[in-house]
Amino acid sequence: MSRVIAFCFLLLASVLAYLHIDSLPAWAPFASDYPVNIANQADDALEPTEGRRPLMPLKNTAPVKMAQPTLQMDWLPDTGAPSVHAASLITLKDGAVRAFWFAGSREGAPDVVINTAVFDPRASRWSATTVVMDRVSAEKGLSRYIAKLGNPVPVRMADGRMQLFFVTVSIGGWAGSSISSVISDDEGLTWDRPQRLISSPLINLSTLVKSPALAFTDGRLGLPAYHEWIGRFGEFLRIDASRVIDKRRMSSGRSAIQPVVFTDGPQVASAFFRQTRSSSQLKQIPVSETKDAGQSWVVSKDLEIPNPNSAIAALTLANGTRLMVLNNIEAGRYRLVMVMRKANSEQWQVVQVLEDDESLINDQHREFSYPYLISANGEDAHLAYTWDRKKIRHIYFSAAWFKDAISILKEKESE
Repeated sequence: MSRVIAFCFLLLASVLAYLHIDSLPAWAPFASDYPVNIANQADDALEPTEGRRPLMPLKNTAPVKMAQPTLQMDWLPDTGAPSVHAASLITLKDGAVRAFWFAGSREGAPDVVINTAVFDPRASRWSATTVVMDRVSAEKGLSRYIAKLGNPVPVRMADGRMQLFFVTVSIGGWAGSSISSVISDDEGLTWDRPQRLISSPLINLSTLVKSPALAFTDGRLGLPAYHEWIGRFGEFLRIDASRVIDKRRMSSGRSAIQPVVFTDGPQVASAFFRQTRSSSQLKQIPVSETKDAGQSWVVSKDLEIPNPNSAIAALTLANGTRLMVLNNIEAGRYRLVMVMRKANSEQWQVVQVLEDDESLINDQHREFSYPYLISANGEDAHLAYTWDRKKIRHIYFSAAWFKDAISILKEKESE
């Protein structure tokens, strides 16, 4: 009976949302992050670094040693919390990188806080950690009971300010979540009062966020979100400051959450999902596509890369090269790799094995999960991910590292 009542509420909310569509501002095209044509011209002259190991076929799970040239690895600051998770990153105006993550006694505990720290690339050093939000501050700012928080996702607004989306839960588990946000005028040093995003006119529950937002040419944001109550599916929220002005379904059923989006032009994009399928279904990456800048999405053929019900990170470099960091196994999260697809190619290949506990027995497997990728200049990449729920690993991939990898991809294709 409870499912029937919940379904009726969702149906009514969908009808009201549909009737509201005519009053919404017209959809704008996706904004382009990088001048791809210029970068591609520069990339033609790249040469491989001597001594780099050859690339692996995508589904080959044999361990590979990390590439040595210019890979820099460190840890986000340790605050002494027993459990840390869900790190995210954003580039600051001075070239530094600010990280966010949640920490506490365990995921979902009342003592969980959202932390932040800044990485200075010149000194290769992290600043001291400060707390952006805790449960009590969220309660005070939102004027409602908050049981737990999680999943911070930063974004650069069109006016240059920084906005941080995060998940709050007032009742139940993560399926009872809603999204809130805070805005900073000073690159994350201070924040305004949190505001709750209203994504449904009736039951504003079960909307979560994990992945980076996209920019539209009109200055608004497209925020990939997901739903976990009754169904498990992706949603695309159209955001104006702290207001949801529209949302569109990206997938259906109970099998695809936490979408990451690659844009292919002003109107075209593809969303890759974390699969949450039943045991009898394929454990690989679900895909949806849009040809109208996110107004409608159509389920497409799976990307044939294994996915063990684990989050994916995605990034496009200035030269059109695409990257993902993921667990390319069907069960567990003990192996984490970076895969690359060269511009104008359809083939994904493993270019770096980041973590691999395959040689250990099952009860010794650690968890490497929730990766997040950004680029500071379109040619490099910063990666953060959860390391066994105890630490957050940060890895910097320089422009030289990617030039080397792209050159080897070209050599491999010409063989």
